[in-house]
Amino acid sequence: MKFSRRKFLQAGIGTAATLRSTTRGTRDDLPFLSISELSGLIRTRKISPVEVTSVMLKRIEKFNPILNAYVTVTADLAMKSAQEAEREIQRGKWRGPLHGVPIALKDLFDTAGIQTTAGSALFKDRVPDRDSEVVTRLKAAGIVLLGKLNMHEFAYGGSSTVSLFGAVHNPWESGRAAGGSSGGSAAAVAAGLCFGALGSDTGGSIRQPAAYCGIVGLKPTYGLVSTRGVIPLAWSLDHAGPMTRTVSDAAIMLQALAGYDQEEITSHQFVIPNYTTALREKMPQVRLGISREFFFESLDSEIETAVNEAIGVLRKLAASTKEIALPVNSITDRTVIAAEAYAYHADFVAKKPDQYQPPTLAQIRGGADIRTVDYIMAHRELAGLRRGIRQTFETVDAIVTPTTPIAPPTIAAFDSAYRDPAMPNSTSDIRRLTLRNTSPFNKYGLPTISVPCGFTRNGLPIGLQISGPHAGEAALLQLAHAYERATEWHKRRPGNV
Repeated sequence: MKFSRRKFLQAGIGTAATLRSTTRGTRDDLPFLSISELSGLIRTRKISPVEVTSVMLKRIEKFNPILNAYVTVTADLAMKSAQEAEREIQRGKWRGPLHGVPIALKDLFDTAGIQTTAGSALFKDRVPDRDSEVVTRLKAAGIVLLGKLNMHEFAYGGSSTVSLFGAVHNPWESGRAAGGSSGGSAAAVAAGLCFGALGSDTGGSIRQPAAYCGIVGLKPTYGLVSTRGVIPLAWSLDHAGPMTRTVSDAAIMLQALAGYDQEEITSHQFVIPNYTTALREKMPQVRLGISREFFFESLDSEIETAVNEAIGVLRKLAASTKEIALPVNSITDRTVIAAEAYAYHADFVAKKPDQYQPPTLAQIRGGADIRTVDYIMAHRELAGLRRGIRQTFETVDAIVTPTTPIAPPTIAAFDSAYRDPAMPNSTSDIRRLTLRNTSPFNKYGLPTISVPCGFTRNGLPIGLQISGPHAGEAALLQLAHAYERATEWHKRRPGNV
């Protein structure tokens, strides 16, 4: 039976060109195209942004009740934006590779006229009158905003089970957590409910859920992407970045996001290269560092096997490899994050403590007794750590570790961990263990990416964490892209969606 272009799209399949760009040829291929694939089809008018957006909204309606990834779906706005994108493209006005592409946002990025709740009853009626800087940049790039994504309340945790809206479910196994705090972002991208998403990362909240959901998550260099208009967890550690299905898509999104923001005091001035062009250039001779001390401790055996196999692939791509040790003496100290989180929430906690989920309230109150002198010294140590880590890159160009030491825990296990007051003192505390390998790189302030590198016997994704030097996103993306091209892990998708 021969389908017209419109009938293909109405069936959720896409055009014949779409089918040739995939290896499956099923009705669900369109939502799982990469941004770069979709963008090419939109630009050449083989697919309409309106038709793509319609398909995505129908998928959200079908699968979000299972995953609980979206808390707000901006259907009318999305269709209006898609129509405008279509008109612009027909007139020859091309904004770039995000033009007409449906994207979603973690629900702590301010969106003018749209609820931004941070997953909390405290902000359930909060409607900003101004977009965050990164949303402004994405809109200028021509995105179609599908909606806002569920998250761990106020980004203060790694599960996305503690939320006003309930737990986010992992698309690979619904009884498992999607990770956090950007769990909704990871689940939505993995399940084909958007083509890319924004997440925030203070202790691993982009990379850990990316690993748990089998996608790519990039935490840029501290200060490269503005956090103005992003509800903070800890200003000194907060990062914002893209969550996508491929490394090239992460580069596309980063290109739109990166740049100095004179209104944001944590924003730094960098020379912004062309990240997407860098992926097409010949990769330089890479000196690869493998950091086993601390990062390989208490490692799940299946994760260890997968990561070692990934390192074997990287050895063939790199000029040299060597074992290195990273500074980790005070890396688990939580003085800065606890003090800054409390500083933001102090007035809210005093006036409306009942509006917080109990685990979040307990964590925030934990910062109330930190002495000024202890915060000052911890912040000074943080500055020294960020300066000192640069010396590591005198002998290596990239650092490899597992993204997480354990596979995605069950939602029930996370619920127990967050409700057991004795658990934070336990060495088996999954709340700390699940973010152990990611949080050091927030303190270092280095660009770090998680890419899929395997699956457990139970079919749960495993992530590989690759980190680069300060402002070294272009080279980092090159290496991650080369690994991705040498493997097939990123091509898998959850069977239930």
